[in-house]
Amino acid sequence: MPRSRRLGLTLAGAATALLGLAASLLGGTAGAAAAGNTTGAAATSGGIKVAYFDQWSIYQNAFYLKNLDTEGIAGKLNYLIYDFENIDPSNLTCFEATKATDPDPAGENDPNAGDGAEDSFADYQKSFDSTISVDGTSDVYNQPIVGNFHQLQELKKKYPNLKVLLSIGGWTYSKYFSDVAATDASRKKFVSSCIDMFIKGNLPSQGGYGGAGTGAGIFDGFDIDWEYPGAAGHLGNHYSAADTANYTALLAEFRNELTAQGAADGHTYALSAAVPSGQDKISKIQTNQIGQYLNFADAMTYDMYGAWNATGPTDEQDPLYANPNSPESKIAPGNETYSIDNAIRAWTVGDSAYGIPGGFPASKLTVGIPFYYRGWTGVPAGSNHGLYQTATGGSPGQTDSGNVPGVAMYKELNGVVNNASDTFWDPTTDSAYFYDGNNFYGGEDAQSIQARADYAHCNGLGGFMMFSLYDLDPATTLFNDAVTDINGSASTCPSPSGSPTGTPTESVSVTSPGNQTGTVGTAASVQVSGSDSAGKSLTYSATGLPAGLSISSSGLISGTPTAAGTSNVTVTASSGTATGSTSFTWTVNAQGAETVSVTSPGNQTGTVGTAASVQVSGSDSAGKSLTYSATGLPAGLSISSSGLISGTPTAAGTSNVTVTASSGTATGSTSFTWTVNASGGSGALANGGFESGSLSPWTCQSGSAVVSSPVHSGSYALQVVPSSSTTGECDQTVTLQPNHSYTLTGWVQGPYAYIGVSGGASGSTWSSGTSWNKLTVSFTTGASGTVTVYVHGWYAQGNVNADDFSVS
Repeated sequence: MPRSRRLGLTLAGAATALLGLAASLLGGTAGAAAAGNTTGAAATSGGIKVAYFDQWSIYQNAFYLKNLDTEGIAGKLNYLIYDFENIDPSNLTCFEATKATDPDPAGENDPNAGDGAEDSFADYQKSFDSTISVDGTSDVYNQPIVGNFHQLQELKKKYPNLKVLLSIGGWTYSKYFSDVAATDASRKKFVSSCIDMFIKGNLPSQGGYGGAGTGAGIFDGFDIDWEYPGAAGHLGNHYSAADTANYTALLAEFRNELTAQGAADGHTYALSAAVPSGQDKISKIQTNQIGQYLNFADAMTYDMYGAWNATGPTDEQDPLYANPNSPESKIAPGNETYSIDNAIRAWTVGDSAYGIPGGFPASKLTVGIPFYYRGWTGVPAGSNHGLYQTATGGSPGQTDSGNVPGVAMYKELNGVVNNASDTFWDPTTDSAYFYDGNNFYGGEDAQSIQARADYAHCNGLGGFMMFSLYDLDPATTLFNDAVTDINGSASTCPSPSGSPTGTPTESVSVTSPGNQTGTVGTAASVQVSGSDSAGKSLTYSATGLPAGLSISSSGLISGTPTAAGTSNVTVTASSGTATGSTSFTWTVNAQGAETVSVTSPGNQTGTVGTAASVQVSGSDSAGKSLTYSATGLPAGLSISSSGLISGTPTAAGTSNVTVTASSGTATGSTSFTWTVNASGGSGALANGGFESGSLSPWTCQSGSAVVSSPVHSGSYALQVVPSSSTTGECDQTVTLQPNHSYTLTGWVQGPYAYIGVSGGASGSTWSSGTSWNKLTVSFTTGASGTVTVYVHGWYAQGNVNADDFSVS
């Protein structure tokens, strides 16, 4: 969408005859007229916001992707379109290179201006420092890529809902579209090369950057800007009558390959097209067929009138409605002039004067909003502030616009387009224009943007496309106006009978089924219904359906989704003479892995010799039956396949139990402890605190006894009495879990006090002192699990007191 785009209108008749006519050609008083309904579609509110970021804006204009963050642009957009990539003239594929085009104004007269031109340096080889990068860090040498592509990566991290499309073509790079679209083989070759390079990210290795996969994940699809199928655009462009059908086939190939790629990598890719707004260009397109392949189309509703007619008549760049008394030449073979309304009508309901069938879904069509101006100089005031007057040439060229006469950015016309005394309103066309006494400009202001938003809403259109972001002032004035207005709704929308021109008598309405969700591998079925105002039967079609789903001619969407992602679905119903559509999202979630959950029964306690029974239960997310197993159960216990743990513990101790449930394809588990106490006492030892007041079940050498003082805790303790021939040993044999680790703990007081284990395990420790000391011995049981716990003193060294023994 370079500034040099134009619709090809030529002026017939002497411009000097227009002097003095403007007053009689303008009707009404200042103020926007109520928006009419041209498309027959139901009124809407809101709409998508699409804007173009020009690859070259980082040079003369120093406008970076960082500006989209710092100026509050990125978060307000649904789609950002990065433009433009070119077609290799030799291989007829997508490609990357660094070669400049023949610049304006000479480029307009060079039929080979775009041959081989590309800017891979801007795309992924230009380093950005921290002052101009999105994330505030400087690029480093060993990054896989730098340049705008890396900045897009960073921008998407900050704005994950922003979709970024890559535009191919434009005014200067459309020369070889006709060639790549000519055959099935050439279409497949071209499209697959674009997907390989820009979706899979296999950027050519150039300048130390790029390589396999380095550009993956940047772009969410493509924007096709062929200017123009079947008609001349830039000098030297190839075109033929076969382009009409081949353009449709090329879009179909893009759609099919993007869908296949999305199914492979779990992503939903979008496809858009920048489409012409001149009836002479629209007539070369199958308007009733291409909509099924596109997520949306951006009508280039600007550049309708400009200084390529250097001597006038001056005119608004993009009149919303045509002035029936306009001095502009009529577009052959009909009797119409250019206007937004004429373009939208041609796309949606058709225009028989130009053989245009219409049929493009209104909900997929956006209105183009220019952020720049077309102008003339040497313009007399006449009776309507320079409108429809002669001129001496294009308005003065501006530096940031490349010094091309007749065009200027919003930011370059400060003091004119934002000056109330230089701003005028045409109530017949609902358009703004600007005149400073010598220079005349056509373009947008707040009032004209509001009128276009009302028109979009009253006609059920998709939203706004804005071209281009680097034209804006730092306050992003026009952008903010456009976003605010398209996010709203029209205050009043007349019925179709109130349309200014071409209102259809038949209309089709389609009821939205609402946004849908589903799961990969789970069958889905949704009925979409509509009605025709003439009572005709409807045939349904859809675009953007998730992979695995299809729609029947009766509107039943069914199938089994095969790939996860969110799709923008548009269902169109046609009576054969009228169409209507509805759009909604369909989110397919990845098939969740089957899960098994097992409920813990909690930590368990029991006693040696006492039967135990505990049921463990679980559930499977797929509803499958479960089989249970366990590890770490206390000796004597087992688990059934239904999860019942039962048996009689045979050994004291604490076990770490894990129960696992399996469906055959998934497992889940829970863990808990199970403490088995020795029979007749607490803990693994019986009477370890001697609180029974007796020695049992301990056995001791002669002289040892239970005493009430001194004690460590409670009422009683053990007193061991060594002699010259004995150690006074007391011991107790316990059966524990085989091959299990334990710790013996006891409190002692006295000289040479020993505690330990023997039999199935071995270990001991000792201390001497008049205070109570805590002793611990770690040990591991053998195959039988049986050990003897003991405490003793030393020969004739004095009595030893012991208390609070336990095994854990």
